[in-house]
Amino acid sequence: MSAPEFNPSSKPGYVYEMLADHLAARIASGEFVPNTPLPSERRLAVEYDVSLGTVRHATQVLRERGLVVTIRSKGTYVLNSLRR
Repeated sequence: MSAPEFNPSSKPGYVYEMLADHLAARIASGEFVPNTPLPSERRLAVEYDVSLGTVRHATQVLRERGLVVTIRSKGTYVLNSLRR
């Protein structure tokens, strides 16, 4: 199962929330495996054609949802489903 295509112009709302939802769907689909890092914020910004600030805000939303943890100077890691 893969995540639906990312298309922020398809509905009203904040792009960072749509990005967080899309990344959460990729985590749920198993594309991003627990205990492995997400791609870097810069790489995600390029992949999604959004600003670095938008990606940072989206990863903050994922942290608040308990889906990822960020380790300073190491990266952002997908949490094990047992920790959710």
